[in-house]
Amino acid sequence: MTRGVGDTIEHHVGGRVTLATAGEFGLISRVTARLGAASPSVLLGPGDDAALVAAPDARVVASTDVLVDGRHFRRDWSSARDVGHRAAAANLADIAAMGARPTALLVALCAPANLQISWAEELADGLAAEAAKTGATVVGGDTSASPTLTIAVTALGDLEGRAPLVRSGARPGDVVAVAGRIGHAAAGYTILSRGFRSPKLLVDAHRRPEVPYHLGPVAARMGATSMIDVSDGLLADLGHIAAASGVGIDLRRSAFSVPEPMRDAATALGVDPYGWILAGGDDHALAATFPPDIELPAEWLVVGTVVPSSLLTAGDGVTVDGRRYSGGAPGWDHFR
Repeated sequence: MTRGVGDTIEHHVGGRVTLATAGEFGLISRVTARLGAASPSVLLGPGDDAALVAAPDARVVASTDVLVDGRHFRRDWSSARDVGHRAAAANLADIAAMGARPTALLVALCAPANLQISWAEELADGLAAEAAKTGATVVGGDTSASPTLTIAVTALGDLEGRAPLVRSGARPGDVVAVAGRIGHAAAGYTILSRGFRSPKLLVDAHRRPEVPYHLGPVAARMGATSMIDVSDGLLADLGHIAAASGVGIDLRRSAFSVPEPMRDAATALGVDPYGWILAGGDDHALAATFPPDIELPAEWLVVGTVVPSSLLTAGDGVTVDGRRYSGGAPGWDHFR
């Protein structure tokens, strides 16, 4: 789009350009201009039929996540930049949880034609800024018209010669540890859904996760036996490790401290803050199992133990203080 045409469009619609007035290639041009310099892993970025990303390990870690307006985010709660950060974080955390270093993101945007193009530009800013935290770059994607605003992100990563950290490696006797915030995003969601906008710490945690990406590869180098990012709830996600490894996991409730803002919010709203901590998702903390003789750095909080499945109550992959969790659903399920 030339400057003259763009200026004319903005003038005719009062300074607000929609996707319909900008057109597909106008949108792509504006968005790609905001993605920043490519990382060293990117050999060819946006502009061709496909991008080219270096894979010196000869293996590529890949993950995809989808965010749907009204289900995963609300535009009256979060800015476009917030949504960009969150969409990138959901995928980059998956790469880190495999013990890999993120290298690139591919983004597909399906949006109503009347969406303001400034929203898409700010979304790109958020995606690029979150990717930059890991050294990754947005290298391409696709666009389409859709009545429902949907953002699909695919992340790629490099294992750098390490074995991947899979869910099936936990063994009885391992310790269970968590790195990153836990329960904050779920608390923020509850606060927003009740019509409030504070405490800011918790509301902002729902809008933009703070993921300890660097600790994924660090855990792999330290000898972690399994790892997962906490996207659907700690109990639910550790349940995936328990099922894949054929073990049980027992958590200690006392291992988790409740930050003062969370405790105050829980009291004001009449809810149990441990429900947020144990069953709330979207913080994208890293949860891992380690052999018991490994001395963990301060970033890792030991919260439980891997036990033989025979020691658990029938049907319970994860227990809390030896008992089935009774606080409701153990996490998020998209179809329930």
